[in-house]
Amino acid sequence: MNISLSDAQALVLFEWLTEQEEKGNFSFDHEAERAVVWEIQAQFKNTLPELFRSDYKALLEEARAKVVQSQ
Repeated sequence: MNISLSDAQALVLFEWLTEQEEKGNFSFDHEAERAVVWEIQAQFKNTLPELFRSDYKALLEEARAKVVQSQ
């Protein structure tokens, strides 16, 4: 299965996943669920160069605005 996301959507989703993990908000019923979330995060890390830019926070805010505007 492939899921298609815009760059802005991917960045917003990555940030949300990371925030939830850092806050301890994930509650997994099975280790497989955790593995899937970690795999998604790893794929984002390998494909989103924005994550490593010094202006990441500004890029994230721009991406959030794009996502909201596209609704």
